Amino acid sequence: MTKEFRFVTEWQITAPLVEVCNAITHCLDWPLWWEGVEEVKQLSAGDHNGIGSVHHFVWKGRIPYRFSFDMLVTNYTPLVFLEGQASGEIIGTGRWDFSRRDDATIVRYQWQVRTNRLWMNLIAPIAAPIFRWNHHQVMKQGASGIANLLNADLKYVCTLTL
Repeated sequence: MTKEFRFVTEWQITAPLVEVCNAITHCLDWPLWWEGVEEVKQLSAGDHNGIGSVHHFVWKGRIPYRFSFDMLVTNYTPLVFLEGQASGEIIGTGRWDFSRRDDATIVRYQWQVRTNRLWMNLIAPIAAPIFRWNHHQVMKQGASGIANLLNADLKYVCTLTL
């Protein structure tokens, strides 16, 4: 039996919208600034907007386990949103939304995934709180990393589990 997780994370960063979007959409650079992202490889390029591109990610959060998945970009509107479909050890969708409010760029990430490894599925009923905690930590690391990368203030970070 698989376990489904739904998260919504919001970052507020005092950096220009275009710089924040560029940092997120250039995922090959994530290992340089996002602690926990160990590896990103491009498997296919997709069209001129990156739609159809596939990247392979290897992550290590606060728990002592590395997990990997491929992400297929399914939809993208520059400076507005980026959406993809994950496959591998986790399966589901991720969507980045970008906007401005006052002096901050608002980044909202929605992650709806389910586990796809037997051992994860077996322990998920009791380990779900640890998996949720680990996701929250990874997203905090990303918020801190992008703020440092862009020499910006991080005004707000919050991850909700739905």
